[in-house]
Amino acid sequence: MLRSLRFSALTVALSYIAISLVVLLLFALPIQYAWHEIVEERSTERLRDDAQRLSNVLQRHGADSLKAVIDTLVEAQAAGDEKFILLAGPKLAPIAGDLAVWPPNIPATPGTYSLSFDFNGRSVPAIFIRMSLPGGYNLLVGRNTSKFKTVEMLFWVGLVGAAATVLVFGAVGGLLIRRALLAEVHDISQTATAIIGGDLSRRLPSRGKANEFEMLAQTVNRMLDQIEHLIHAIRNVSNAIAHDLRTPLTELRSRLEELVLTRPPAGETFVEVETAVNDVDRVIAIFNALLRLAEIDNGARRSGFIEVDIAKVVSDAVDFYQPLAELKGISLTFAATYRGRAAGDPLLLAQAIGNLIDNSLKYAKRKISVRVDAAQRPDRAIAVAVADDGPGIPDAEKSKVTERFYRGDASRGTPGVGLGLSLVAAVAKLHGGEVVFTDVNPGLNATLYMSRQLAEQTRSN
Repeated sequence: MLRSLRFSALTVALSYIAISLVVLLLFALPIQYAWHEIVEERSTERLRDDAQRLSNVLQRHGADSLKAVIDTLVEAQAAGDEKFILLAGPKLAPIAGDLAVWPPNIPATPGTYSLSFDFNGRSVPAIFIRMSLPGGYNLLVGRNTSKFKTVEMLFWVGLVGAAATVLVFGAVGGLLIRRALLAEVHDISQTATAIIGGDLSRRLPSRGKANEFEMLAQTVNRMLDQIEHLIHAIRNVSNAIAHDLRTPLTELRSRLEELVLTRPPAGETFVEVETAVNDVDRVIAIFNALLRLAEIDNGARRSGFIEVDIAKVVSDAVDFYQPLAELKGISLTFAATYRGRAAGDPLLLAQAIGNLIDNSLKYAKRKISVRVDAAQRPDRAIAVAVADDGPGIPDAEKSKVTERFYRGDASRGTPGVGLGLSLVAAVAKLHGGEVVFTDVNPGLNATLYMSRQLAEQTRSN
């Protein structure tokens, strides 16, 4: 039964028809009740009042006065107002009124009766009040109810017509809804089939209409854009891994093969073995970096957030790289205007800041400045900026430097595998922020933002 109630064009149409018919029924029942209680009952009450008044005339003034009154009422009756009055004797012989004979289908006992009788050669529906009067007289007062029947019939005809209209429009509406739904489903099915076939560029058509299907199409297209981006990223990463691993593994194999073939003295052998170990370490470092990025991307490290003094973490990272900066003759300075505490992963933050400083040390000429500040942004972010006076990054490469294994033209001859800035971007995202690169002419300013709102939510949990 639950399966038959699932959403479809048929269930929508049937539900619409059922609800409309129920509404019509709820509309008709009170009117029918009001018609019976107000129109028919009041009409019957008026007939009883008329019959009682005529009975009072007989009791007060006698049969002759009653006959005169009835004749006057018959003469004064308006054309088309078919109101019947008949005064008859003990044997139902007519004495006064507008009926030539006593209707044969009127029961013998006093009461109220709805029936049809012959009047001027036609069958007339009527309601009668029969009263037994003193002296053996019988009084019959009635009214033609054909007008009431006509109105009642028109009401039911209109109701049936409305129900038929609901059925027709419900069926047509159901077909139109079904056609519209099938058209949208067909577009989705075609797009999905094309994507399954390998065409990742296919998207749902956008018709520019402000409706639910357009919202769904836009949402699905954004999802497909992200999926295409991720798949291309995976392909690029796979190619980059193969390229970066091939070089150290090839060198390692060449050294080992040369050792096997030449069998040099022990001293040279140990030197080559040490070089081979360095190659292995480089491969392991690549895999370790990838594992850290995967761990950061799935958000597992967020469960281990603790209260962190951001300025202290950055200061320690600056102190760690100070000897290397002095060795290269580069001035490495640190300043902090924000010294608050926030929730985060101190190890990842230290590594991200360290990567930014290390990256600057590769290209800086004379100075590097590191600054911790509270940025005026809607997300109330903490900003850690690392600025240098190096060559900077071309605008065309700023959006690519955080891609895994990406290395720009300026970094071709420097050590590294292209994962440092990728890790910085992943750490920033884990902490509810981002990494932004801006030119300072000369040099580059790399700013890592982390959200204080995320930190406060983590502490409250």
